[in-house]
Amino acid sequence: MVVNVPSAQVALSTASTYPESTAAAFEIAVRLGYDGVEVMVWTDPVSQDVDALRRLSDYHGIPVLAVHAPCLLITQRVWGTDPWAKLQRARAAAETLGAGTVVVHPPFRWQREYAREFVAGIDRMAGETDVRFAVENMFPLRARGREVVPYAPDFGVVTEDYRHTTLDLSHTAVSQSDAYDMAVELGDRLAHVHLADGLGTPRDEHLVPGRGSQRCADVLELLARRSFDGVVVVEVNTRRAESRAERESDLAEALAYTRLHLASAPLPH
Repeated sequence: MVVNVPSAQVALSTASTYPESTAAAFEIAVRLGYDGVEVMVWTDPVSQDVDALRRLSDYHGIPVLAVHAPCLLITQRVWGTDPWAKLQRARAAAETLGAGTVVVHPPFRWQREYAREFVAGIDRMAGETDVRFAVENMFPLRARGREVVPYAPDFGVVTEDYRHTTLDLSHTAVSQSDAYDMAVELGDRLAHVHLADGLGTPRDEHLVPGRGSQRCADVLELLARRSFDGVVVVEVNTRRAESRAERESDLAEALAYTRLHLASAPLPH
């Protein structure tokens, strides 16, 4: 049997080491054998400082493979308040750092002008750079039997005309979507993956892959059969780890799981 190992790189999201710092994520990624990091731009000043990130990358000898633009509620004022300016700055950071992808969330519904122009604006920006703007699937909010979608044009990415997308398997758990079917439907537009797991609860859990109900292995094996050349990013929640050793154990397990299932036998002819 011939085993097909795709050229996809496996990166560690700096969000995976929270509440430890962005700098700590670089150190951990190198020690565990990740191929690179995805920088989550958030309230940690180092995550916002391109020169500091470049120094960390050079010092540890590990590349920044993606930049996650500051799209969260807690990062509304990071890099200013204009969402288009944030994306321009994320693109500049990616270009400076040599990262191939900027991850971006769909707009919140209250960002009405931004939401109205988002699909066309992202396409226009994508045409101005080699950096891929990979729009990430999100999820509705569910509580007491009610469901509210806080994103526009939608929390999903399948039906919109995005050139590149990010598939997040913790978010598919919350939205109760089939991650494998979504990966199939996205086809070549699937450029980036946030690998995590979830149990289908209303909470965005970001479990270590294999600990929830998502089809993590199936998605990775599909990527292998496709010879996926994007980046698979381990984006898991380790904030409850009681020690650095426990955190690193979870991140090592996630990396081993990812590499195992990316090494997949090809489909029979």
